[in-house]
Amino acid sequence: MFVRAIYATGDPAKIDTAIRAMNTEGRDLLEDRPGYRGASVFVDRTLGKLLAASWWETEQARSNSDEVLRERRAAMLGPFAGTLAVDNYEALVFHQVQQPRSGGGLRVTRLEFDPRDTDLLADTFRGTVIPRIETLTGLVRATLLVDRERGRGMVGVLFVDQAALAESRSGQAAARHEGAAKAHVSVIGLEEFEVVHSDVRGE
Repeated sequence: MFVRAIYATGDPAKIDTAIRAMNTEGRDLLEDRPGYRGASVFVDRTLGKLLAASWWETEQARSNSDEVLRERRAAMLGPFAGTLAVDNYEALVFHQVQQPRSGGGLRVTRLEFDPRDTDLLADTFRGTVIPRIETLTGLVRATLLVDRERGRGMVGVLFVDQAALAESRSGQAAARHEGAAKAHVSVIGLEEFEVVHSDVRGE
């Protein structure tokens, strides 16, 4: 699958406006597009951050959808967003063990790596990281997204609720450190979000 990720920051007091727009107009715009596989919205209400992802069967389907969504995106997020960034990824790993729940937790790890090590990263995530995080209480889903050309990636691990997210910090840190060393990646960011919704239809 292929993913378009939208990262917006703005006034925390206005974030609910953005959430409503993404959950209504945003969903309506996406659902009828060919190749659409689902979407997710995550927020940090304290700092005023919104992360939204749409999932697509093919790279072409993702590209075609952006022609429709590009103009509407700024309008939907405008009342909230002071900054807006859009990134495209390939989903190399999608490992789901249960359905996400509203109010759950997401931990995002941002990575940089030599593009030549992309396959090593994917193999390490499947063989080393997934088995480690499967032991964590409340695991919902783990994904590995990469931009092969730029050597950038994002690991997303969802948990059933905020308590499980907090409890998992030490365990995931150990898995992250081992995986980063084996895959020769640099961790350049670590963030946590609340799950607003996530309805991705996996492989």
